[in-house]
Amino acid sequence: MISSASPAHKIPLSMRIDWTLFCLWFALMSIGLIMVSSASVSFAAAVYHDAWFFSKRHLVYVAIGLVLAMFVVCIPMSVWQKYSGHLLLISLFLLVIVLIPGIGKKVNGSQRWLNFGLINVQVSEIAKFCAVVFFASFFARRYQELHFGWQGFLKPLMVIGVFAGLLILEPDFGATVVLSATIFAMMFIAGVKLMHFLMLIGGGVACLSLAVWLEPYRMQRLITFLDPWADQFDSGYQLTQSLIGFGRGEWFGLGLGNSLQKLFFLPEAHTDFIFAIIAEEFGLIGALIVIGLFAALIWRIVIIAKENLAAGKMFSALACFGIGTLFALQVFINIGVASGLLPTKGLTLPFISYGGSSLLICCVLMAFVMRVQWELLGFVPSTPETPKVSSRFTASMEVA
Repeated sequence: MISSASPAHKIPLSMRIDWTLFCLWFALMSIGLIMVSSASVSFAAAVYHDAWFFSKRHLVYVAIGLVLAMFVVCIPMSVWQKYSGHLLLISLFLLVIVLIPGIGKKVNGSQRWLNFGLINVQVSEIAKFCAVVFFASFFARRYQELHFGWQGFLKPLMVIGVFAGLLILEPDFGATVVLSATIFAMMFIAGVKLMHFLMLIGGGVACLSLAVWLEPYRMQRLITFLDPWADQFDSGYQLTQSLIGFGRGEWFGLGLGNSLQKLFFLPEAHTDFIFAIIAEEFGLIGALIVIGLFAALIWRIVIIAKENLAAGKMFSALACFGIGTLFALQVFINIGVASGLLPTKGLTLPFISYGGSSLLICCVLMAFVMRVQWELLGFVPSTPETPKVSSRFTASMEVA
């Protein structure tokens, strides 16, 4: 490890970059730009009279994302931890104002976006980042309360409930599931009592089941998922068209740009169902390569979390674990939906699907992880953390 006393400017940039992490990040964003261009060209030409409409916008989001990443990577972990409560308040404020008619933008029945002129920001994406940072800070500071008493268990539970309630009101069921599951995983790793955790899981499943039962369209999605071919021209249309794309791809695919499903069969194929186009154009082999890249990226983030744990940096370790879990859940749910493994739910594929808010927050999350790695290796000054770490956290990370 390089001494933290070494001036950061004397260390070459090539040594400061985690090239494994950077290359995986760059590869996935490159695939995203290529596949958004391929999947959207016909739709963009017909609707916007510009075949590269979505490609150009996606490229702009990539550029903005990289600028944001350069800003985030310059902020010390101590600053993130110190102002984690402010991030929580900001995210809750945004989740509230997006629900106000005339302020929040409604698309397809969901009021999830704030209009900032040139771009629309999906508030739930900001909430994911803020929640991970806040709960990493909370669990790092209050691990004893979490492990030994009810107070430390109930406090984060109430905050999660507020987040989930506001997201359900938009409604954004997918973001609710991903965010809640991520925080539950962080809570478990941080050392919550097993009995409390099982109660938490039971309560969470009950609440989500109630949310499905109360909304007829969610129940219809669940029924359609069980047998999409029973109503393939109505509620099961998108899933059946996605499955046809998987079938056409076979082993090696039809080739880049040769997808038939993107020709107005699969609605808006460049967004949530872009993985079906990847499978159709590059086949099983191409789909497995993309999954392998995601698996490698998530594994690398978990390794960084483990290394921070060993160095006594619990906030950094928990934050990285939360980010890795967040990516893993989104990838699993998106691919599961596209392949018919899970009920239809609108979630983007990180770095690949068209969606400015998702791409920007993914870049911010990656920059956050790279800053954690810089401080761990001593490339930039850091404030050491040496809390007593729970046995479950240690055991879990040792397995990783």
